[in-house]
Amino acid sequence: MKSALIISGNLVQDHEFIYPYYRLLEENFTITVCLLGGQPVEGILGTKIPPNKDQKIIAPSDVNDVQKYNLLIIPGGAKAMEYLRQDDKIIEIIQKFNENNILIGSICHGAQLLISSKIVKGRNISGYYSVKDDINNAGATYIDAPSVEDGNIITSPHYKHLGNWMHNIIKKFE
Repeated sequence: MKSALIISGNLVQDHEFIYPYYRLLEENFTITVCLLGGQPVEGILGTKIPPNKDQKIIAPSDVNDVQKYNLLIIPGGAKAMEYLRQDDKIIEIIQKFNENNILIGSICHGAQLLISSKIVKGRNISGYYSVKDDINNAGATYIDAPSVEDGNIITSPHYKHLGNWMHNIIKKFE
């Protein structure tokens, strides 16, 4: 069984949460949503996150074994990332996914969590254009492309590329 963890927070970019969420459900992934406080939040456009009231939600402190997941999704949203990147447990979770070579999909400002997790050095990474300097300063090479794959990390700069990005992520499970 395929299992995904989505790490997100209040004021996430709605499209970047909703599209991967439903696309993974279509592919029969079991999804766990990790939110600060372990409670539902709102996207920047007002969407309830997660959208399904019966969706399992956990707090970062409840993520103890990353090896039970096949995929980590990090949606963007500048305001959400400012809070999430300050949480040591979230940073630790991302580092553990990377150490275990588990696929990580990050879009837009989600690149800020990859940077804060110190897992981008020497890699090709995409992210929202305003974090280009941050990506390069962290030792990665910023690539402006719809979907960039480097090892176990697949990144995208903007929600207009959600289809391409998710296609490349799902292709890894075929």
